[in-house]
Amino acid sequence: MRLLLSKLGICAFAAALSLAAIAQDSGIIGPSPYEYTTETWMQPFAEEGMTWGGTSGVYVQNKDRIFFLQRGETRLPSPVPESYTRFPGSIGWNVLRGRGRVWQNCIYVVNSEGEVLEVWDQWDHLFKGTFGPGPHRLRMSPYDPENRLWLVDETNHIIYVFSNDGERLMMTLGEKGIEGKDETHYRLPQDVAFLPNGMFLVGDGLGGNNRIVVRNADGTYRSEFGEGGDAIHQFASVHSLAMGPDQKLYALDRDKRDVKVFRQTAALDSADYPNYQYETTWTGLDLPLDITVSDDAAWVTDIRPPKIVKFNLDGQPEYTWRLPVEGPHMWIEMHSLAADEEGNLYGTDNQAGRPQKMVPHFDANPEHLVRRPYYER
Repeated sequence: MRLLLSKLGICAFAAALSLAAIAQDSGIIGPSPYEYTTETWMQPFAEEGMTWGGTSGVYVQNKDRIFFLQRGETRLPSPVPESYTRFPGSIGWNVLRGRGRVWQNCIYVVNSEGEVLEVWDQWDHLFKGTFGPGPHRLRMSPYDPENRLWLVDETNHIIYVFSNDGERLMMTLGEKGIEGKDETHYRLPQDVAFLPNGMFLVGDGLGGNNRIVVRNADGTYRSEFGEGGDAIHQFASVHSLAMGPDQKLYALDRDKRDVKVFRQTAALDSADYPNYQYETTWTGLDLPLDITVSDDAAWVTDIRPPKIVKFNLDGQPEYTWRLPVEGPHMWIEMHSLAADEEGNLYGTDNQAGRPQKMVPHFDANPEHLVRRPYYER
């Protein structure tokens, strides 16, 4: 009987895979092109009794310098359950709402081997006392010779720009704790994106502003576009931004569950630059959280269930793979993703509470692998 059930299970599994491989509206659904090496690839550095917090951001400068952002650390219960394996999700905890949160060790830097290079605890004071999600996203301009690190703090309506070594706070945009919709304030900002001439865009955001603010390289206000509403070109939120070829802008709307594409209509050296016009909307997502765009494709992290969806730049989904929701490599959500130059993929989980590293499977189709973000050479 056990053998018969096993054979039936194998047949059912094979049939499921066959059905999953049929191209549908969401593209082909197939196996992950990645595998995991160890349960926790990074050497934990939290003090005894503490563990990872909700991990919201990752930015890969290169394989030797990877920045992570967590929403504080998590104080473990005492005694620690036997099921604990170095992250809150292993004991059944969801830390999205701050369960056990202590605002410490929010920004840290590692290499691809998981060796911790720096912990920027000198900036923890910026987040202490935050009642809400807090820091949301990390970015870096590919056109910035100083490789400054940009941190978007959602709850405090503010954006910080740090020197690459973490020693200096070089720019602050917005007013901490003060929301607004004018030239100097934001309401729950979510992301930033960068233009070749040093200008940048702010996705603002999640609290009803529903706009993208254009700022000059020195941070001064230039213009804005976008609006809230029910029409397909209007926003319910601006959760993530990415730039693509021809300076197209990809704006991920978490609440409408789509990606809105804007085309650049002004020349780089013109007085009208930048001038973005709505072009189209990509649909078919469940609850998207982050987007990265390469020379010829885009990848979106999506949940319900956790998965990654690859699109071509015509907006057609080409390949989807689901993330494990049980076991040592479980995900509740992948909030941010970034790839290094060797093809390794890094993701952060806001709810299970940890970063994870995925390496390309030996027989993976290279077309499915997440690639480095596009920038103008």
